[in-house]
Amino acid sequence: MLGSSNTTVLIGTAKAPIAKAFYQDTLGLKFISEDQFATVFETKNLRIRLSTTPSVVPAPYAVLAFDVTDINAVIDALGAKGVVFARYPFLVQDAKGVWSAPDGTKVAWFHDPDLNLLSVVQHV
Repeated sequence: MLGSSNTTVLIGTAKAPIAKAFYQDTLGLKFISEDQFATVFETKNLRIRLSTTPSVVPAPYAVLAFDVTDINAVIDALGAKGVVFARYPFLVQDAKGVWSAPDGTKVAWFHDPDLNLLSVVQHV
């Protein structure tokens, strides 16, 4: 029933101006609109609505994944903009923080200004 619908992911932010700069300038997402309730961005195939809220309780898992073709180049570019990639003691990650899944998919995680966990993923 909803399989052909356009999709918007909803992410909370208690730091709207900082989050706007992060998603627009650091991540390079296309800014669409903003009002007192939300800031909206767009990627190739998804809308991202940063819903303004008094506080954010980050999920313990990634809430958004960006598919990339060259994860190392993306990590280098984001790192040059100050993004720090997460390290997890229960995963084997390379020097850049990339974990290789059993099927060969590569994943690296980072946080937005509200500590929402995001990821970059390179599929095999």
